Amino acid sequence: MSHQLSFDLPVRPALGRGDFFVSPSNALAVALIDAPDSWVSGKLVLYGPRGSGKSHLARVWTDSIGGVVISASDLVGTDIPVLTQHPVAVEDVPDIADAPDAQTALFHLHNLMLAERRPLLMTGRDAPDLWRLSLPDLQSRVSGTQAIALEPPDDALLTAVLAKLFADRQIIPRPDVIPYLVAHMDRSFESAARVVAALDRAALSEGRSLSRPLAIRVLDALDRDG
Repeated sequence: MSHQLSFDLPVRPALGRGDFFVSPSNALAVALIDAPDSWVSGKLVLYGPRGSGKSHLARVWTDSIGGVVISASDLVGTDIPVLTQHPVAVEDVPDIADAPDAQTALFHLHNLMLAERRPLLMTGRDAPDLWRLSLPDLQSRVSGTQAIALEPPDDALLTAVLAKLFADRQIIPRPDVIPYLVAHMDRSFESAARVVAALDRAALSEGRSLSRPLAIRVLDALDRDG
């Protein structure tokens, strides 16, 4: 896997393996996703901030291994024994911290997956020991699960993020725009999405190309707005 990129985006996101950019900040996570046989007890937690690529990596993994992706909140009412006939990625597990029925379903899924010796991937924004699941047996199991973080982006990854976000919106910024943004914006995927959306709105409303002066002005406005 090389020169790849993806993010959890609302605007024409690309979700193929060839759309995930590998950099030092996420290389270890990508390597583990590619090697489920190396997961301790056949399970892994992937965590990181919003837009860091968790959903994309989960889908890359399930596509490559013939698995199923399901939101943790959708586990209630799902036929868990049938689900365990495939590798499973459960997304956004912390979202069910106050949902006992969903936690019970995940607990049964977890145990059956281990019994069937099929790999289980779980995702969340924070490390699993911070998920605060109200079912103690489930929290203890996720806390004991091997976990890997998608780290904040380095310069190479943030550059790729911005280029991808602009491409998804069919925007071609001037060559000096992305380097300026990388040097001056908050270093997060969520901030990148917010900045690109603001630049898109500003360029459209003013009928002008996406230039460095516009980027300077938009970043200043975003800083003032907090």
